[in-house]
Amino acid sequence: MERIAKFLQEAGNYYLATVEGDQPRVRPFGTAHIFEGKLYIQTGKAKNVSRQIHANPKVEVCALKDDEWLRIAGELVEDDRREARQSMLDAYPSLQSMYSADDGNAEVFYFQNATATFFSSTHEPEVVKF
Repeated sequence: MERIAKFLQEAGNYYLATVEGDQPRVRPFGTAHIFEGKLYIQTGKAKNVSRQIHANPKVEVCALKDDEWLRIAGELVEDDRREARQSMLDAYPSLQSMYSADDGNAEVFYFQNATATFFSSTHEPEVVKF
């Protein structure tokens, strides 16, 4: 799991795909944080992406770094605990200008039933389930 989080962090931005009805939606994200042994991402409850995840928690992530890319397929589960939100904000201080753990908008999700696949043009894909 640490390797997956590190890859996402080093990539800087990754792309999160959700579904809205029958329309795929993709947008850049930048948070990847391990809390209590789970991989978390963060968004705001006021955003469309939050509503899409709550309606259908199955998502995919794609990140590119140098000559490697990572795809993650899985389900996101909201963690509504203040401790989880605060841990994310502590890991990403730049978010603190937009969110706080108690603002009613900050929202964190962790992956479950996920499969991460590392790809490269120089080696066979490597699959990690978490």
